[in-house]
Amino acid sequence: MSPLPAGGSALPAATSVTAADRRRALRSGLTSGRIQRLPGAFSPLVAALIQQIGFEGVYVSGAVLSADLCLPDIGLTTLTEVVDRGRQIAGVTDLPVLIDADTGFGEPMSAARTITALEDAGIAGCHLEDQVNPKRCGHLDGKAVVPTDEMVRRLRAAVAARRDDAFVICARTDAAGIEGIDAAIERAKAYADAGADLIFTEALATPADFEKFRAAVPTPLLANMTEFGKSELIDAGTLESIGYNAVIYPVTTLRLAMGAVEAGLREIDDTGTQSGLLDRMQTRSRLYELLQYERYSAFDSDIFSFTLTKDQ
Repeated sequence: MSPLPAGGSALPAATSVTAADRRRALRSGLTSGRIQRLPGAFSPLVAALIQQIGFEGVYVSGAVLSADLCLPDIGLTTLTEVVDRGRQIAGVTDLPVLIDADTGFGEPMSAARTITALEDAGIAGCHLEDQVNPKRCGHLDGKAVVPTDEMVRRLRAAVAARRDDAFVICARTDAAGIEGIDAAIERAKAYADAGADLIFTEALATPADFEKFRAAVPTPLLANMTEFGKSELIDAGTLESIGYNAVIYPVTTLRLAMGAVEAGLREIDDTGTQSGLLDRMQTRSRLYELLQYERYSAFDSDIFSFTLTKDQ
């Protein structure tokens, strides 16, 4: 009987790295001096590709999950929906997964339950934000933030509920565009004092804004490089030189995919065929390579390689 393919997992697509190890990897990466790049994954298949290309982690965006459900990003998704998508994605990648937990789905006790649910799903960390509930997309106008002490209670509840000390709790503040950068800095310090491991300041506009925040806040920092928003798109090397510890590209893969899907559907509508689109498609062989078909075949052959005798 031939040995199973290397990898250590029961099935080829299942992660071979424990959730605890992935949480430790995220924490270690945040203090490594190298920026941790976390592209957004809107499906497990995208997460597999993110790992194969060589990124340091995977991000699951609340805005993307909302859009995938054909909903606006205004706090309509539920804890169950977010946890289920996170579990699907974390289950297929050896990389740590950071997930958007919005405002914690309710009061501080709800934020505490959110942490335990995400830990059980194999997630490496999440961010909680200081917007009022229901929240709005971070790069839209008309946002409102809760008082600092209310967000501190939210974070303290989350920290108290954490069972694995390696699980990363990130505090997001949307105050920069409402109360100003100085107020956002003071909030960030209070959130770090409450136990946040990582600070995410939403909608900073220029490199100078990012530099100002880095100079004032000693806690590890996360930058959001989303397209078509309020932030100038800064490359990862520059963010690293400023001193940022992580960067997310939350909606990039969804926008790429939906742009291609819309263009393709319009061409089929116009011409009646997809034949002119073939050179823009992922081939069947490339898809099968990403899905590890050969490893599944080897696994199947090893497990079921027996022959029935006449007596059986």
